[in-house]
Amino acid sequence: MVGCCEHDACASNAGPKVDPIWRRTLWVALIVNATMFAAEIAAGFAASSSALQADALDFLGDSANYAISLFVAGMGLAVRSRTAFFKGATLLALGLWVVGSAGWRVAFGGAIPQADVMGIVGLVALIANAGVALMLFRFRRGDADMRSVWICSRNDAIGNVAVMLAALGVFGTGTLWPDVIVATLMAALSVSGGWAILRQARVEMRAPRQVAVGAAD
Repeated sequence: MVGCCEHDACASNAGPKVDPIWRRTLWVALIVNATMFAAEIAAGFAASSSALQADALDFLGDSANYAISLFVAGMGLAVRSRTAFFKGATLLALGLWVVGSAGWRVAFGGAIPQADVMGIVGLVALIANAGVALMLFRFRRGDADMRSVWICSRNDAIGNVAVMLAALGVFGTGTLWPDVIVATLMAALSVSGGWAILRQARVEMRAPRQVAVGAAD
């Protein structure tokens, strides 16, 4: 509508100038995560490891999240908040999937994971995620979309450490229980991060409407 940007509501929805460092960081993160997903999902099935498969799904989800963030960069707050809401819901869904997968293995049994493969892949994934997390650290206090990207990378780095601990547990006990337990803990982290993103996104989605009401009054 002509002249709408004279109001605060329109200004709050205006797309901000895109930080070139933010955009470059997202591209690097996207490439790293897509590559690690392909490598880790193959290793997860080869090693019969639920923890590796769960970590690989995190890489896949993050790849999609980074691609979405690149697409909406520079758009209005309302669009970016809705995108963050979708990403938060995705984290919740991935967490629930991991819980179901781990429960299935416990109920119906499964092969003992290969601890050496888990440890090596977990270390490589940790190096990749730690690098991405360090690049994104400066954006951790941004809007819901930026925060969601930081939370995903942080969760993945923590998850990689957990996978390595699971590998030690499998090696020491000769059972699949350490793998299942770590996979479940990773799911809890995913659910927690997703809920945090959803809460902030909901606040930001309401903000433009509240500003608009105030302007109308």
